[in-house]
Amino acid sequence: MNDRLSLEKPGLSHGKEDPSPLLPSEVSRNLLVELLKGSAFEIFPLPGVEGHLDSLPEGTHVTITCSPTQGIAESLSLTEKLRSGGLRVVPHISARLVRDDAHLQALIERLAELEVAHLFVIGGDVTQPAGKFPSTLSLLRALADKGHPFESIGVAGYPEGHPFLDDDSLNEALKAKEPFANYLVTQMCFDPGAIISWVEAIRRQGIRLPVYIGLPGAVLARRLLRLSLKIGVGDSARFLTKHSNLVMRLAKSSYRPDDLVMGLAHRLGESALKIEGFHLYTFNAVTDTEAWRDQLVHKLENNEAAAPQPERLNPLDQGGHHADPV
Repeated sequence: MNDRLSLEKPGLSHGKEDPSPLLPSEVSRNLLVELLKGSAFEIFPLPGVEGHLDSLPEGTHVTITCSPTQGIAESLSLTEKLRSGGLRVVPHISARLVRDDAHLQALIERLAELEVAHLFVIGGDVTQPAGKFPSTLSLLRALADKGHPFESIGVAGYPEGHPFLDDDSLNEALKAKEPFANYLVTQMCFDPGAIISWVEAIRRQGIRLPVYIGLPGAVLARRLLRLSLKIGVGDSARFLTKHSNLVMRLAKSSYRPDDLVMGLAHRLGESALKIEGFHLYTFNAVTDTEAWRDQLVHKLENNEAAAPQPERLNPLDQGGHHADPV
């Protein structure tokens, strides 16, 4: 195995070893800086969010979620607003919100008008599909049948499982999606060992899609709670249910993913894992998350360990799930 990344001390593997921050070697620092600088930023399509993106460097990938209450149209509206700002916009399309082939064709044409090159397909957090596409796979197949124009399509991965599906079903679904996708993004998880173990497991299954690791951004409790309420009643209930431990513990502090990044560091360069970057779940705290990234990049470039975080969440006993049908 050609390992591009190493640490001065052994780190965690299979979720069992100590994930405490370590001072990376020069090779480790260089790779971490590269991956952090190339991170994608995920945002909700809420009013005014575009005003918080000015600090992002030109060329940054910005992914726009697709909410059951906001709908696909809101995501496309924000895509249009951002298209001329020098950002690489990646809208999410929820399969369960697409009515039929005609609707899908209209979406493809609209995305082409907006010069969207990259797409992310999810199942969608709704109970009843709007039409003939009940899952990510069904929409991926339809996109392929139509000869879609997109350079890449991403799908989700679930390091700590899915609330409605067992691991075998998830693996089979991911295998079925692989011919139609170009990469996958892991759902939010706070355990670096669980993330690496999951990547190792899908590689043993023969799944070779490049992985982008989903990280929570630098989130303040009041912002997280306020945004969850703005999403809509149904979305708020689902969000708070899925992330109740995180929300309760954030009530007394904020979260910064330094420990999570450093816990992953010594495995990121392993070619067999094919981990190619980070995906930051900002909860629209874009400015704070960008400031955190800049600070960590500065520390790495100056050979400094991640600074301890007062009142910091212990990332080992909780994970985040998006309950999309897969």
